[in-house]
Amino acid sequence: MTGNSFGKIFTITTCGESHGGAVAAIVDGCPSGLSISVQDIQQELDRRRPGQSALTTPRDEKDKIHLLAGVFKGKTMGTPILLLAYNEDMRPEDYETLKNIYRPSHADYTYIKKYGMRDFRGSGRASARETLARVAAGAIAKKYLKEKLNIEIVSYVEQVGDISTTIDDTAVTRALIESNAVRCPDQSIAKEMIERITQIKDQGDSIGGVIKGVIRNVPSGLGEPVFDKLSADLGKAILSINAVKGFEIGSGFGCAAMRGSQHNDAFILKNGAITTETNHAGGILGGISTGQDIYFRVAFKPVSTIQQAQNTVTQDDRAIKLKVEGRHDPCVLPRAVPVVDAMSALVMMDHYLRHRAKAGDCHE
Repeated sequence: MTGNSFGKIFTITTCGESHGGAVAAIVDGCPSGLSISVQDIQQELDRRRPGQSALTTPRDEKDKIHLLAGVFKGKTMGTPILLLAYNEDMRPEDYETLKNIYRPSHADYTYIKKYGMRDFRGSGRASARETLARVAAGAIAKKYLKEKLNIEIVSYVEQVGDISTTIDDTAVTRALIESNAVRCPDQSIAKEMIERITQIKDQGDSIGGVIKGVIRNVPSGLGEPVFDKLSADLGKAILSINAVKGFEIGSGFGCAAMRGSQHNDAFILKNGAITTETNHAGGILGGISTGQDIYFRVAFKPVSTIQQAQNTVTQDDRAIKLKVEGRHDPCVLPRAVPVVDAMSALVMMDHYLRHRAKAGDCHE
């Protein structure tokens, strides 16, 4: 295995580089009979694509998706699905001066150490452009989960720098998230975030923050014991996203300051069904879903490419000052929201199919 595939039953394999010919994904294990269209996938890609607002890179990629295999008369066939988007607004010449330079906090140095070479055009395979393939594949999983199981995935920007919202998760809707460029459902806080990102951009700098993920209407019983816990797979999926530096689920690091009497989620009966009074566990116990909403928080670092002079070295061991010009996001969070959605959907879809296979129900 080379680290380019994800999942055990619902699997994806991605390929492509930032300034290569295209980015693509092969999705295997999708049940037959799901109605899917190019537009179903494109609407998710439009949320991720560059150039969508003044807060993102001006690189003008339409990310037009091509659905080339695995779908017949608008329905999945149970065979591998091929998704492909051509790169169009490529400027590899912008990176010619960087081909022998290790950019601070990029993967240039580590790729050289692992492969002995690297694609210096916009970070190549290490570029966040690879997430296009994840979002395209995730759109299929997301549609299946919503239509077949009523599972809803809602991710939003909770924090930019030191500006954060305390909005009640139950009040968050897709419409509220998409109502502003920063994808924060709290309108007054979103305005502050946008102002901060704009200020940071004007300074030639970048800024990080936190995305909160919420997965609603999850059936109980999803997840595997010990190494394939639902929480563990969510953690792996989210931590595989570019620029992610932290992941916590449920009460997360906050539980370290709590007592058991404060943190335990007491079981109660509500309308004849078992539930819990609180949800510090984040909807997962023993690695298996409880039926409560799953929620988690994701920390994103500031974008590594900034337009300020920094110390670095070259491949021939010369110390230099580097100031990078080009088209880059001052804050990755607005475009990362659909990526968090997609990785959440891929995990939930895979675990649902694994659970169903154990029950002996392998057909739609």
